[in-house]
Amino acid sequence: MTEFTLPLQIRWSDIDANRHLRHSVYYDYGAFCRMALFTQIGLSLETLQEQLVGPILFREEAVFRREILFGDELAITAEVIKASADYARWGFRHNLIKTGNTLAATLTVEGAWIDIEKRKLTAPPQFVINAFSQIPRSEDFEEVVLKS
Repeated sequence: MTEFTLPLQIRWSDIDANRHLRHSVYYDYGAFCRMALFTQIGLSLETLQEQLVGPILFREEAVFRREILFGDELAITAEVIKASADYARWGFRHNLIKTGNTLAATLTVEGAWIDIEKRKLTAPPQFVINAFSQIPRSEDFEEVVLKS
C-alpha cells in the first residue's frame, strides 16, 4: 500500500461555538482513520481480540494550521513515521486535508500494543507484524531501537 486516505464527513455536532471544527474532533478523526486502516489490512477489532492484543496510545498531538468549517470537503491520511523492528512501538502521522488540497492540521500519535488479558505492554504476534508492515511509511520514517 503506497498511501491511505479516508474521506470524512463533517457532522453538525463536530462544530463549536466559533463555527469551526471542535479541537477534540481532530483526535476522533485520527482514531477513526487508524481503525479503518487497521481493518483494511486485516486487523479488525475481532481479529485483534482473537490475537489478544490491542493498540494503545502514549501521546497525541495536534498542530492546527487552517480552520475547518462545516461544509468543507475533508480527508485524512495515515502513515507510520516510526516503529521498532517488531512494531511493538510505533508512531503515526495524520494529515487533515480540506477543500483545495489545503493542509488543515497534522496529528501525531505514539503507541504500542497491550496484551488485553495481562494488561501489560507486549510485542505483537507475527500476524499483527505482517499486517502492520503493509501500512505506508513516511518519507522521514525512522526505526526505533527499544531499550532492553
